[in-house]
Amino acid sequence: MHEYPQQPSGPDPEPGPGRGRSRRAIRIGAGVAVALLLGGGGFAAWKNEWFSGNGEAVSFGPAADRAARQSGAPGGSGQQSPSTPAAPPKPTGDPDVLLPSGPKSDFKQTAKLDDGTVIAKTRLAGAKSGFEGDVWVWAPKEYDDPKYAKSAFPVLIALPGGNGFPTNYWADRSLGLQKAISEGVQAGTSLPFILVMPVLNPDNKYYYDGADIPGQPKMGTWIAEDVPDFARANFRTYKSRDGWAFMGSSSGAFVGMKTVLQYPDRFKAVIASGGEITPDSPLWKGHQAEMDANNPEKLAQKLIDSGGPEVYVNFQVGTKETGKDRMSKFVREYGKGPVKTTIRDIQNGEHNGWHYVRGMKEGSLEWVSKVLKGPKPEAG
Repeated sequence: MHEYPQQPSGPDPEPGPGRGRSRRAIRIGAGVAVALLLGGGGFAAWKNEWFSGNGEAVSFGPAADRAARQSGAPGGSGQQSPSTPAAPPKPTGDPDVLLPSGPKSDFKQTAKLDDGTVIAKTRLAGAKSGFEGDVWVWAPKEYDDPKYAKSAFPVLIALPGGNGFPTNYWADRSLGLQKAISEGVQAGTSLPFILVMPVLNPDNKYYYDGADIPGQPKMGTWIAEDVPDFARANFRTYKSRDGWAFMGSSSGAFVGMKTVLQYPDRFKAVIASGGEITPDSPLWKGHQAEMDANNPEKLAQKLIDSGGPEVYVNFQVGTKETGKDRMSKFVREYGKGPVKTTIRDIQNGEHNGWHYVRGMKEGSLEWVSKVLKGPKPEAG
């Protein structure tokens, strides 16, 4: 069953229909945010650092990059700005670089980090899934650096635990995911990832296993196709899977791992924190074949039998939480051939996002950075 990240203290919410016996949702409400902020600099910090500019329009990348995103080429980006024909810059060197295809999505700031970067949100109408939901994005400051203007950046699709609707808690700056990446870039232990943070499920009633369950919203297509298409429409990305990975906690870890194993030609790696191994949505009832097609164990065996391509799975688990036995069993039985697996223990770690980010800072970001491609600055 899926166990979801929670705050370090406080009662667990009662499980709703289809959640299973131990599902727990992380809750970062306004009261928690205010408490965190007032504890670190008072009202001025709360106002200036978190909410200054919130709701305002945001553009990512140099001016030429923005013009390329407004060119009107199909990209499945949801809300769009009026088309403005422009001559996009030509990438140099690496033929794997893909410039933004457009049309540009309309982003609104939701948070600002201390280094001046922002987290922004848009509404995405999935052209392939037919599902419409919110997506949050963050780009590191290197993305706006002119010397990287013709380079692609790796994309890390961050998936939350719990029902992951109507928000994605990785877009809350209090968890520190964006800061961890920025600090890792400065320390030389992390690539400057673009973070894409979509909603995981279409409602709070059921968990959909990030899959196209017959008769239900096509959440598998949403995650595996519409969200990457959206990233390609708006950002400089890599054509190959070498620039694409997932990270997620609990139920989001399951979806990330499942998607990498399902589409190894599109995605290369996943950081799976406190994750689950097998699908368990009650909506699979009567659809055994389709459920098997979304089972990481069966997908891993299929990949082993076919001989590749290689994929990389890095499990993270806190020493104060359960679930390592499931991860160890998966590593023992399926961590072979093209399925490369590791397990990172987070000392004194519990089942929550703060501790999973700590694990990423302690080594998992460096691990995934060695697997993927990074941006290359222009010479001269």
